[in-house]
Amino acid sequence: MDIQQYMADVGRQARQAARAMARASAGDKNTALAAIAAALRSHRGAILDANQRDLARGRDHGLDAALLDRLELTTARFDGMVEGLEQVIALADPVGGMTDLNYRPSGIQVGKMRVPLGVIGIIYESRPNVTIDAAALCLKSGNAAILRGGSEAIDSNQAIAECLRVGLREAGLPDTAVQVVETTDRAAVGEMISHPEYVDVIVPRGGKGLIERISRDARVPVIKHLDGNCHTYIDVDADPAKAIKVAFSAKTQRYGTCNTTETLLVHAAIAERVLPELAALYRDAGVELRGCERTRALLGDIVEASEADWAEEYLAPILAIRLVDDLDQAIDHIDRYSSRHTEAIITENYSHARRFLAEVDSSSVMVNASTRFADGFEYGLGAEVGISTDKLHARGPVGLEGLTSQKWVVFGDGHVRQ
Repeated sequence: MDIQQYMADVGRQARQAARAMARASAGDKNTALAAIAAALRSHRGAILDANQRDLARGRDHGLDAALLDRLELTTARFDGMVEGLEQVIALADPVGGMTDLNYRPSGIQVGKMRVPLGVIGIIYESRPNVTIDAAALCLKSGNAAILRGGSEAIDSNQAIAECLRVGLREAGLPDTAVQVVETTDRAAVGEMISHPEYVDVIVPRGGKGLIERISRDARVPVIKHLDGNCHTYIDVDADPAKAIKVAFSAKTQRYGTCNTTETLLVHAAIAERVLPELAALYRDAGVELRGCERTRALLGDIVEASEADWAEEYLAPILAIRLVDDLDQAIDHIDRYSSRHTEAIITENYSHARRFLAEVDSSSVMVNASTRFADGFEYGLGAEVGISTDKLHARGPVGLEGLTSQKWVVFGDGHVRQ
């Protein structure tokens, strides 16, 4: 396969499809999404069989447990894909909405209209559910999409791609509005990120190495986050039972996700009331604990945390723990080591919660809730194409509004400038 020619063809088809999507009505887009959901249900067996082939190949190639977990389409995750589609259907269509309409002294009326970005390229690893999440949000927001999944999920993604084509055709929309790249050749990624004439924005989802490469080499604007070094801070005024429940779940609910807590900060004055019980729970769950000197003195025989541990995204059953003397020290630690993804405070002190919300500079900041909630589905976006830790153009989980922009619109009636 001539990768350069293949990707140029994909890009041209996407650009042409983007024009059709920009004029598609909300009804047309919802019809397509409903047809895709129906196709997923009817192809369920084939998709899960394809996923099993990917998993078997991944095990043979030595994929680690975190990647295999991301790759697997369990029954619950499959159902979640379909439910996410149905949630996107129920969301209001942002395209065409006008705001800030005002008459100017000249007599013209000026405002802003929300519009699609155009063609969105999404590069991701492992998770085949991203194929549906990304396609649904791109379609609902009036964009065309080029999806390049990882080689480890090629069978799953191609099985899902057939459902996308079926749904688009049934709705009378071009089936090139969502194209799932058929080659596993890495040169396809280089082509995607190098042609702003075809692609308007790139969204990379995957490991730090992939995202660093995309950020460094892309000639197309990028919406991204590099990693998810997330923190949970147990404040001096925390409810111990609540703190133990949230801190345990934030680490153990799933290990291989970017919103999993990787560092636990605990106020020294409450440590004896929460850490021994928490440590026992973590150990029972198979979590390796790495602690500062004071943590080790309290908990006994645990691994000494190194400087590198404070900045690490483990994506594994490993947790770094540090005792701090006050809220300022907790915020200072987060400011130094955080990847600006998600941080949480457990406290019953309203003033401490407000300070944490105001001073912690991450894309999601939580009070008395697990960092695992930092997710487009949980935020009511239906799904997400990724999470951005940038401050422009979108921040946090990127849903429908993050896949649109605004342009100025002017209404006149033969007006000319004097």
